[in-house]
Amino acid sequence: MGKPFGIPVYVSWSWFIVAVFITVIFRSRFQEMLPDLDDLAAYAMALVFAVLLYVSVLLHELAHSLLAKGYGLPVRRITLYLLGGVSEIEKEPPTPGKEFMVAAAGPALSLGLGGLGLAADVYVINSGGIAEVLIWQLWVSNLIVGVFNLLPGLPLDGGRMLRAGVWKLTKSPGSGTVVAAWGGRVLAVALVVFSIATTLGAGEELALTGLVWPFVLAAFIWLGASQSLRVAKIRARIPRVNARALARRAIPVTAETPLAEALRQAAERGAGAIVVIGHEGEPLAIVHEAAVQATPEHRRPWVNVGSVAKSLEPAMMLPADLTGEPLIDAMREAPGSEYLLVESGGEIYGVLSTADVNRVFAGV
Repeated sequence: MGKPFGIPVYVSWSWFIVAVFITVIFRSRFQEMLPDLDDLAAYAMALVFAVLLYVSVLLHELAHSLLAKGYGLPVRRITLYLLGGVSEIEKEPPTPGKEFMVAAAGPALSLGLGGLGLAADVYVINSGGIAEVLIWQLWVSNLIVGVFNLLPGLPLDGGRMLRAGVWKLTKSPGSGTVVAAWGGRVLAVALVVFSIATTLGAGEELALTGLVWPFVLAAFIWLGASQSLRVAKIRARIPRVNARALARRAIPVTAETPLAEALRQAAERGAGAIVVIGHEGEPLAIVHEAAVQATPEHRRPWVNVGSVAKSLEPAMMLPADLTGEPLIDAMREAPGSEYLLVESGGEIYGVLSTADVNRVFAGV
């Protein structure tokens, strides 16, 4: 929909569902507040409210994103969808203080919008017409959005603030994530229980239509919290990712070498990979294991290694001493199935398979 401050903004198809929902629900509400409105005007007013509400959500997400960019964190995009919006910040803030500030920026802006709307409602626009009703509904909605997002559980902003606090106390971002994610799960259950208890306490019968929205919100919070726990487990395993330990040692051969001879040399030297080199010893390609398996054994003496190798791009050659997050970042920047590991002097160390790295995270 645009790139404010250089950040791409996308609107999911699910936004149109909630826009229709808001338009239908608030049409009758606006007619109650303004009895002179006809049906068409009430629907138009409710649609304008739905759009303005999501403009407020966009401003909320921009507050997160702009502060993150100010801290040097790349922001991929903002997406508006069924339950609000999400800022895709590609890197985790490096300190709990910055994590807290980025998380707090959104609710602070929503509460600020609520305060400005209240001031406008009281001191500027108090004629009781369409403008005042819209402003009243918007400042109340922003107040609710701000307060709701401050609840202490992931994936809400309050959960990220709680995570930052636990991270500060324990010196462990993983511990902060676990505490805040379980806080989110507790919130999800509490939301459902509170909705049911409120309905029963008022002497009303439980109706599915009245519980749909609380259940949707609870499911969103529960799933988000569960995803955060999974991410915490993945991040805990990142330090185990060691390029040298996971790589298969490789032997260098020229492209004209028969495949059978290259396989014999690899077996003799205990190597698990074959790298094609040029006449000056520069690496050119990696022999593709699937292509080797697809070549019948009786044909391997007559097939040159170069015909079953995959060319190497410069980005697919990584330092052999990479470990942990720097290794993951390097692989993310140049997605592929195999990488050539080289020593600081340019010597070939081995071949790192993405599948071998993925096994470190298997079962999470």
